[in-house]
Amino acid sequence: MPATSQPFRPRRRRAAGLLAAAASLATAGALTAALPADAHGNPSGDHGHKPSRYQDVQLLSFNDLHGNLEPPSGSSGRVTELQADGTTKTIDAGGVEYLATHLREARKNNPYSITAAGGDMVGASPLISGLFHDEPTIEALNKLDLDVTSVGNHEFDEGARELARLQNGGCHPTEGCYTDKKFKGADFPYLAANVLDEKTKKPILKPYWVWKKNGVKVGFIGVTLEGTPGIVSADGVKGLQFKDEVETINKYAKELQKQGVKSIVALIHEGGFPASSSYNYDCDASGGGSGISGPIVDIAKNVTPAVDALVTGHTHNAYVCTIDDPSGKPRMVTSAASFGRLYTDTTLTYDRWTGDIARTAVKSANHVVTRTVPKAADMTALIGKWNTLAAPIGNRAIGYISADVNSTGTESPMGDLIADAQLAYGKELDPETDLALMNPGGVRAGLTYAAKGAEGDGVVTYAEGFTVQPFANTVNLQNFTGAQVVQTLKEQVSGTNAAAPKILQPSSGLTYTLDLTKTGADRVVTDSIRLDGKAIDPAATYRVATNSFLAGGGDGFTTLGQGTGDLVGTDDLTALAQYLTAHSTAASPLAPPAANRITIVQ
Repeated sequence: MPATSQPFRPRRRRAAGLLAAAASLATAGALTAALPADAHGNPSGDHGHKPSRYQDVQLLSFNDLHGNLEPPSGSSGRVTELQADGTTKTIDAGGVEYLATHLREARKNNPYSITAAGGDMVGASPLISGLFHDEPTIEALNKLDLDVTSVGNHEFDEGARELARLQNGGCHPTEGCYTDKKFKGADFPYLAANVLDEKTKKPILKPYWVWKKNGVKVGFIGVTLEGTPGIVSADGVKGLQFKDEVETINKYAKELQKQGVKSIVALIHEGGFPASSSYNYDCDASGGGSGISGPIVDIAKNVTPAVDALVTGHTHNAYVCTIDDPSGKPRMVTSAASFGRLYTDTTLTYDRWTGDIARTAVKSANHVVTRTVPKAADMTALIGKWNTLAAPIGNRAIGYISADVNSTGTESPMGDLIADAQLAYGKELDPETDLALMNPGGVRAGLTYAAKGAEGDGVVTYAEGFTVQPFANTVNLQNFTGAQVVQTLKEQVSGTNAAAPKILQPSSGLTYTLDLTKTGADRVVTDSIRLDGKAIDPAATYRVATNSFLAGGGDGFTTLGQGTGDLVGTDDLTALAQYLTAHSTAASPLAPPAANRITIVQ
């Protein structure tokens, strides 16, 4: 049964004292440069006496943390910065020890400060958090003084009951308490305005929350993407309905207005795709909204003008853009990439006379969570506590690599390696297994050659493997006709995946051409599809290994939900570990796959 909404406990008092000053790198956007003055000509601010008409409210936000308490490794722990001469450089970023320092420094001299998040705080997490059902991440977010967050799709990885436990506390129903203290749950509210109990038709958690201070009121509405059921296992969303984002936000904006709350921020776990991967790309260089595409654009254009700003996520991209609302007025839309590598600092100028935000004065900037600042001691202690508990499992070596196995690109070496591992495991279950396909969204990271701890360069630990594949999906075997195999490949670039292709990672022996100059299903060149050098026979039967998420038709691959002769094996991480152990030694490490199974025409 899905969880029901529970009363929200008052948040803890922020700890006194802030850490040392932290330098930050930023990209800024503003609707106008000028800030309004009050009726007496005084600028906005808190003067310690009679409040002025205009009060600046600081909104700090981030999204898609995914339990990355420690600094992410490889490309997952870097951001790209555009230089004045047009070149780019990368900056190491992320880690809650540094995020805490940056946020605490940003709050200095800002008595009106709110910290909000755009979902996916947990789920698909590294071992230090995932092994303990993300209790460590909730503890870290409490220490970060997070005020409010929307749910994301990954908050439903373990179902609504587990999400309710993260909100309200209590030890895990099967694994119990991990320490001598009972898990207290989140100090902040999770908002799930568009996630309804199938039976009661009511939100499973609070739909909105209002921040108040000295007469200033700012409402927050939280939603996740309507398409969550298509990208989460069926068990995770059982008994739930996911409603349209725009309709839901507009509904609750009216409700907040009736309560006298006219300053409203939407926390939306859905996002866009900026024209540049650099975090400081000027999204509005050619006009508002011209530098971004994707689902968030249509959402932003249709969300009621009563909403003053949109904090978004899901696509793991960084942007600070203005997109016109339905009345034609520009409105700020932001996202802070992922994994705690950035945070957004937005200034909302509150008009005490109207109770609304002076939209023309909104400013926003993304800041890099650099690792050149002091670590927050409380976060270091938290990480140390959970790492000690995880060490007996996480430090075990499961294989050896000769170089980084990256997870980036249309076809990635890491994706190919996972597919090869599932094919090898499939052949152990059934020697007739022909190929394996891996969904790209399930490849959460790559493997880094440089040692993370004391294990030595090239050593792959169980903890590192867990970061790559944290979902505990099983490896499933199914029978498909050749025609169904071809149709599956075409579903990568058609149907629900037409606008944002999801390219399956193929096992060794499966090759084909992907022609991106064409549209829809035609982008997969049917005549080029080969298995071990031979054309796919439409009438023949092929034994295919996938994970349980794909085997259920996830990610829009409806054909993969139609297989026969199902055989369910072990979990996918075990299959990867077994493959690495069998195919590598310290003296003969595994080389990264060449990622040349798909020929891409652009």
